[in-house]
Amino acid sequence: MSKTHNNGATALPEWPVAVKQQVLDWLDEAESSEPAYANAATLATCDGSGRVSARVMLVKDIDDHGLVFFTNSLSRKGHNLAVNPQAALSFYWKSLARQLRTEGRIEKITDAESDAYFATRPRGSQLGAWASLQSEPMNHPDALQERLVLMEDRFRDQPVPRPPHWFGYRLRPDYVEFWQEGQYRLHDRDVWRVVEGHWRHEKRFP
Repeated sequence: MSKTHNNGATALPEWPVAVKQQVLDWLDEAESSEPAYANAATLATCDGSGRVSARVMLVKDIDDHGLVFFTNSLSRKGHNLAVNPQAALSFYWKSLARQLRTEGRIEKITDAESDAYFATRPRGSQLGAWASLQSEPMNHPDALQERLVLMEDRFRDQPVPRPPHWFGYRLRPDYVEFWQEGQYRLHDRDVWRVVEGHWRHEKRFP
């Protein structure tokens, strides 16, 4: 019998060590060739009505379970993930003519993991996480700066704790595609996907 999470979803198998290692290798190469933010990826989410939205995020960790990013759970993406915890993260490295596509289920990381990462952020970024009402309308142009001043006063001369609505999400992949540009658009597509609870490898036509 397949293992299930508390919400009834079937547990995904860990991604293969070789797949995780290739992701890390490609990121390492991108760090050497991209001018900035080699860890930037487009995150696509979907709300309860089926409307899709996408934005660029920074992937901050890759572990045995998947890819980790951090954000405000009260944002549009946070609301989407609350009602539909399925998402896709896609990297594109123009300098390498490579694309890395991942799809899967989203889960929260532990509070301890989120606290540990938040503590490494610059103080200005920590204060910004409190000041920004992410995705909400601003009633006047100075609203963000005014809220930032309030937070500076609130946490003056003390460490800035992690906001309860700000934490890490992990995409647990069930689909990973390594895409390499080929001449005459004869691209190489190397795909790993979960089928009936097991990872399978296949090549695909471009």
